[in-house]
Amino acid sequence: MNLPQELRYRPYEDWTKEEIKNIRENVERSPWHATYHIEPKTGLLNDPNGFSYYKGKFQLFYQNWPFGAAHGLKSWVHTESKDLVHFKETGIILKPDNPHDSHGAYSGSAYEINDKLFLFYTGNVRDKNWIRHPLQIGAFMDKKGHITKCKNVLIDQPEDVSEHFRDPQIFNYKGQFYAIVGAQNHAKQGFIKLYKALNNDVLHWQFVGDLDFGGKASEYMIECPNLVFVGDKPVLLYSPQGLSKSELHYDNIYPNAYKICQSFDTHTPALKGASDILNLDFGFECYATQGFNAPDGRVLTVSWIGLPDIDYPTDRYDYQGAMSLVKELQIKNGKLYQYPVEAVTSLRSSQEDFTSKSETNNCYELELQFKANSKTKLTLFADDKGNGLTILVDTSQGKILVDRSKAGEQYALEFGTTRSCTIEAKATSANIFIDKSIFEIFINKGEKVFTGRVFPQMNQTGIIINSGEATGKYYELKY
Repeated sequence: MNLPQELRYRPYEDWTKEEIKNIRENVERSPWHATYHIEPKTGLLNDPNGFSYYKGKFQLFYQNWPFGAAHGLKSWVHTESKDLVHFKETGIILKPDNPHDSHGAYSGSAYEINDKLFLFYTGNVRDKNWIRHPLQIGAFMDKKGHITKCKNVLIDQPEDVSEHFRDPQIFNYKGQFYAIVGAQNHAKQGFIKLYKALNNDVLHWQFVGDLDFGGKASEYMIECPNLVFVGDKPVLLYSPQGLSKSELHYDNIYPNAYKICQSFDTHTPALKGASDILNLDFGFECYATQGFNAPDGRVLTVSWIGLPDIDYPTDRYDYQGAMSLVKELQIKNGKLYQYPVEAVTSLRSSQEDFTSKSETNNCYELELQFKANSKTKLTLFADDKGNGLTILVDTSQGKILVDRSKAGEQYALEFGTTRSCTIEAKATSANIFIDKSIFEIFINKGEKVFTGRVFPQMNQTGIIINSGEATGKYYELKY
């Protein structure tokens, strides 16, 4: 949504109660609100931030501009969860109320330190000429939810980067705190900077070097870099804007990608033995994935179901964006798998054998199996004319195709209406989660993933087996 700059950067306290009431009422009018995915109460939701574990609960913030479906003066909205499925907003907000984040609290990460949650994020600051000065800054949240911002800038803008320098991720590697930050050089090439905390004091950071991860610098900016350790393998998750399609095929405006590496050299510094760059998600909307190594040993991730610079049908209702289900990462036979945490099964309220249905509540999970050497076509969000979201599972040719060209209100047509990936030509499974206007498809328990939005008409609630055969279960989901 295109809104004037003076509106998008209007101070929060200048918005009247009447204006805020009108925005809330408009949001409520939307027919597409999700049930079990996090959405903003109002305005724009984009990057997941501060995904961490603290005081016996999982912590997750989302970036938010609360006054409309546009990128403006950003804050962080806090949620917490015991099971990674049911998240509750607490009312805690990291606001842009400091000279070091005067034009927005941009993305970042979190880590428990000395009985407090350390928030490490980018302060967006602009001068009178509207030139951006990105600052990596910090804050501490105590157990009562009080936030105290650090007085000093933790990492200033280096001389070799442009105004695009953001999204610090703090992580602990062999007892030492490190941070990586996404950057762009003056030649408009993306890269990643590595820092370490001096004497493990997160208020003092030392530059280690530019991280060598085997990239070709074909992107113009690397956003939201995250380094997680799956078993003993470092996995780099990142969003390389402008990446050459000769390096990776993707259809979305920007890709969300990863590399599996063999080791992390903190001196060079380098991620050694890096794989080719690979798509994290083959769907229409998945970006800014944030992950961390949880204390219980799991590697957890969550993504923004949305993309920068795209208009969505919900914009006219003054909100946009959602969070994905929380997924656990595993490496099996050299492949990265991502699948919702086990607790997602707690949403299942009823079970029946899978078959065509003329009407559903568009809030369900399908757990399906497809035989080898078969070709099956399904339509979800279907109306009585057969329009909807079609999914083609071809186990003879080893291909999955998702087509939303006849599913509800169309948007982002310049980026196409189909997405596909290849699989091994053998018997295949799919777990499909539908939530009003969201779909998440996990092939072979997370070997390949499709995430996206559709905005169905009121009568698009059915399931059709168009051809072939799929067996399995239909679970109605309740939050």
